[in-house]
Amino acid sequence: MKNGIEIRWHGRGGQGAKTAALLLADVAFKTGQNVQGFPEYGPERMGAPITAFNRISTDKIRVHSNIYHPDYVVVVDETLLESVDVTAGLKEEGAIIVNTPKAKEEILPHLKGYQGRVFTVDARKISMNTLGKNFPNSPMLAATVAVSKVMPRESFIKEMRASYEHKFAKKPEVIDGNMKALELAFDVVEKDAQG
Repeated sequence: MKNGIEIRWHGRGGQGAKTAALLLADVAFKTGQNVQGFPEYGPERMGAPITAFNRISTDKIRVHSNIYHPDYVVVVDETLLESVDVTAGLKEEGAIIVNTPKAKEEILPHLKGYQGRVFTVDARKISMNTLGKNFPNSPMLAATVAVSKVMPRESFIKEMRASYEHKFAKKPEVIDGNMKALELAFDVVEKDAQG
């Protein structure tokens, strides 16, 4: 696939990895790109490892399969680093984004020698501070957009606000909390990329 990126998400059932992948597809589509967002179905139960995927391109997407050589990998639950080969097929010129309070130096030994860029985001802390609950998918979604540069920050924030306003019309506090979570995660990644 030319002129596009592929993203693989790793999480556990109930953490929102599938929802984040579908939201990313929706927002990218609204910015005029061709998209795919889909989960890999397995035993769908709370806490079970799940995988979801995104393809985003300016060209028509003609491939319809799982993603085996992603440009980016997003790990919503760091405990998966011990049980799932999250870096399998990950391109060296890409990046991995891990939800963890740890520094990237502490994560490196768990990445099977991966030589590409590594970003860590404490999505749990961000969501607890902005939403009062552990919903890591919004911060991880923002971190993914910030790292992949799949769309400009302003376009992403604008489209996410519209999406949240539609979904949570009667819960303005949820909209505001999610928007703050997106902005904070974006800031963390942009600061890390500069440092």
